[in-house]
Amino acid sequence: MEEWNLAPVAQQWVNVALIWIGFAMVAGLLARCLLPSSDSIGPVATLLVGMVGSVVGLFSLSYFLQGKPINPISPVGLFAASAGALVVLVIYRLGMTGRQTAGQKNAKSDNAAG
Repeated sequence: MEEWNLAPVAQQWVNVALIWIGFAMVAGLLARCLLPSSDSIGPVATLLVGMVGSVVGLFSLSYFLQGKPINPISPVGLFAASAGALVVLVIYRLGMTGRQTAGQKNAKSDNAAG
């Protein structure tokens, strides 16, 4: 049976993508541990929160360090990514609370009208 091999450059990109996906998932899970709630957002949403939070946190870190080189896959990078994911999670939950409140108001007005 013939093995399926990628070109070395493609294999390197796949490895980098998998490392960043794992890093984002850890950042998202840490944020969810720091801000627990009864709602379950699921693994895909946790990954998205971690990805967006990683971008936000690492961009903020590089802004405050004013261009000094940092390794994003490091304890400092993980802290920044988790902090960014925490901010994204707070914004997400505030948005969901606003939607639920508006949905409850609409349901009350529908019940009163009907």
